[in-house]
Amino acid sequence: MTQPPDPAIPEPQYPTAPPPPYPTSPAASEPQYPMAPATPPPPYPTNTPPTYPAPSPPPQYPAGAPPQYPAPPYPATPATPAAPAIPPQPTTHPAAAHPATTAPDDLDYRHLGSRIHVAQHQRGADATAIGRLLIHLPGLVVSAAVLAALGAMLFGEVGAWIVVVVWLASGALVFHRPSELAFARHVLKLRAPLAQEQSRLDPVWREVTARAGIEAHSYELMVENSGELNASAVAGHVVSVTTYALNEIPSSNLAAVLAHELGHHTGGHAWAGLLGYWYSLPGRIAWALTKLIARIALAVAAFFSGFAFLVVALVLGTLLVVGFMAAPWITVPLVLAPYLLAYVGRKGELRADQQAAALGFAGQMSQVLYQLQASEDREKAAIAASGQRLKEPGRIARLLSTHPDHHTRIRALEPYLRTGL
Repeated sequence: MTQPPDPAIPEPQYPTAPPPPYPTSPAASEPQYPMAPATPPPPYPTNTPPTYPAPSPPPQYPAGAPPQYPAPPYPATPATPAAPAIPPQPTTHPAAAHPATTAPDDLDYRHLGSRIHVAQHQRGADATAIGRLLIHLPGLVVSAAVLAALGAMLFGEVGAWIVVVVWLASGALVFHRPSELAFARHVLKLRAPLAQEQSRLDPVWREVTARAGIEAHSYELMVENSGELNASAVAGHVVSVTTYALNEIPSSNLAAVLAHELGHHTGGHAWAGLLGYWYSLPGRIAWALTKLIARIALAVAAFFSGFAFLVVALVLGTLLVVGFMAAPWITVPLVLAPYLLAYVGRKGELRADQQAAALGFAGQMSQVLYQLQASEDREKAAIAASGQRLKEPGRIARLLSTHPDHHTRIRALEPYLRTGL
């Protein structure tokens, strides 16, 4: 433990010496070194550079034949024969490849879906369509009378007018696309194309509509399951082809068939035909029922006696004559309507062929017609070979045919073939 200091005892004293002095001049303390004198750089010569001797010319050798070397001990390789020239192939749209068919894609896709012009009317009504509507006009009057009579019996006079007005307004369904598609599916048994069928149809259809100046989406493409070469234009928006036409004929011929059906649409043949048929349908049903009643009455009268049969036949004949005399402007056209409609139908087919020819498919349309004629000839030959009697259509059957024979259609295309269309 530390003791405190005693105040009586003094502390020892120690001497304090001052510190030694140090030099304060830094110049005197640093050593001095001598400076070397500045030496100028050595001068360089300014005279011209030394000249060197020009290179000597190459040695000249005497001209002579090149040295001959011995032939190789192995035989020379024979020259490779030139590859045969490949003929130019028609322009093919890559989307037109269709793995499910072996039909060649020989169509000239000159437009690739780009229209060269815009048609004034996407659909219209030519003289053929107007004539078809006029022929159906008497049937429309008879149909309206039949519906008015039914409406009056069921709903009274006001109901008769309502029934007739609703029936007339229902004709607009011909241009209503969902109604058309339902009619095509359920009545005509058409279907939408499969994916592979669509890939084959689309580029061909776009080329046809591009040449015509028509919007491709203005019409609906559908397919019919059939082994025949055929196509159809339905109502206002539907174009259908058979599976045979889709898978078995070249793309150029398929384009000609589609152009033909497009001609029916742009000429108004399809919608005019369906509209006329719809408006004349009640009259047709009434006429069919009248004929059925007449047959039943004659059959019943003949069952009892020949005299009763003659009486009933006389009564029916009298009613028919009175009807002709009472309204000849209706009854006469009704009797002639089937022949007139068939005539207009034949004219419409020729006009549709001309439409296809005007788009550049005259040759392809002729090929399709020749193929149809060959198929018809084979059927006739098979019937003859089986020993059956071949029945050629008579004059009345030809007058009621809605299509001209193939030779007539080919002959009508000859002017377009001569002009190169």
